[in-house]
Amino acid sequence: MVIRYICPLSKLTHFTTKMFTNRNIFFSAFVSLSSLLIISSCGNKEDASKANSKPRGLRAEGYVVQPQSFQNDISASGTLRPNEEVEILPEVAGRITSILFKEGALVKKGQTLVQLNDADIRAQIQKLRAQKSLQQNLLERQEELVRIGGISRQEYETTQTQIASINADISFQEAQLRKLKIVAPFDGRVGIRGVSVGAIVSPTTVVATLQQLHPLKMDFTIPDQYKKAVSAGKNIFFTLDGSSEPLSGKISAVEPGANINTRSVTVRAIVPNPNGKLTAGSFAHVQIPNESDNNAILIPSQAIIPTSREKKVAVVREGKAVFVVVELSVRTEDKVQVTSGLVPGDTVIITGIMQVKPGMDVTITKLGS
Repeated sequence: MVIRYICPLSKLTHFTTKMFTNRNIFFSAFVSLSSLLIISSCGNKEDASKANSKPRGLRAEGYVVQPQSFQNDISASGTLRPNEEVEILPEVAGRITSILFKEGALVKKGQTLVQLNDADIRAQIQKLRAQKSLQQNLLERQEELVRIGGISRQEYETTQTQIASINADISFQEAQLRKLKIVAPFDGRVGIRGVSVGAIVSPTTVVATLQQLHPLKMDFTIPDQYKKAVSAGKNIFFTLDGSSEPLSGKISAVEPGANINTRSVTVRAIVPNPNGKLTAGSFAHVQIPNESDNNAILIPSQAIIPTSREKKVAVVREGKAVFVVVELSVRTEDKVQVTSGLVPGDTVIITGIMQVKPGMDVTITKLGS
């Protein structure tokens, strides 16, 4: 049996209207609640963003800038060199007949060091001199004949020409003879020889080296900004590696221009070495006296903040961090001279440099000066 219930149209309409009304009320409430949540979330994010954008405080050590006396000496690295140095090579090829020096010995200018075989040239010179003697005797007889008209003037002049030619040949052979004798071009100490008696040598064969070690030269470079601080005649001071003994020299020349790659200027000094205790090739730590500055500003090196274009330091002003561009000059072991950007009384931050931000609150825990 099937029972059907037929609802009146009026009641069905009332039920449907009530259901849709309740549904609209629920939707409106959901939309309102969602809007409140979104607004609250945006407010929280905005507050958090403001909190994050505000720099947090920093506790750091500081350094109070004070003018002080500073001897602005220029430091450089130098190398000792012989005053004169040459490789001894023969001018012509030949066989060594004698070596007339001892390795490591002092030699004098003009002293014969090596003799090459010269027998053939000496024989040639002797032959030419005999020919010259014969022509001179002939010339003397022709003078008498020319005077009485026994021979023509042309024959007499031909003999004179032959004698002049023989003299030229003798001069040439004597020049070749001198080339077979190798002599010292200056006073100095000869080094280790590289040849032996009987060896056949050529103009590229190094017999030995010769160095003049008193005085010595010392070459060093300085930044081009200090070129005005060096001049010929100025004294310089230096020490050698492995020794604390103070030594001195005198500037002899300054390169007129700076190296385009290193922006440095080469300086040469003359160093006395009368007892030969200094060795050519030694490394030297050079100090060049410069003007003293009684109002120099020096700060610790760790306070410098390098950037791609300039150098900066962080200064505390009214409790806030402020970045200041500075120009630097000479560095010492732990400090650097500042030529512009800071004034006496400024407090420079020297710790926590990587955490500093502009406008950050800074509390100085320790002061130095």
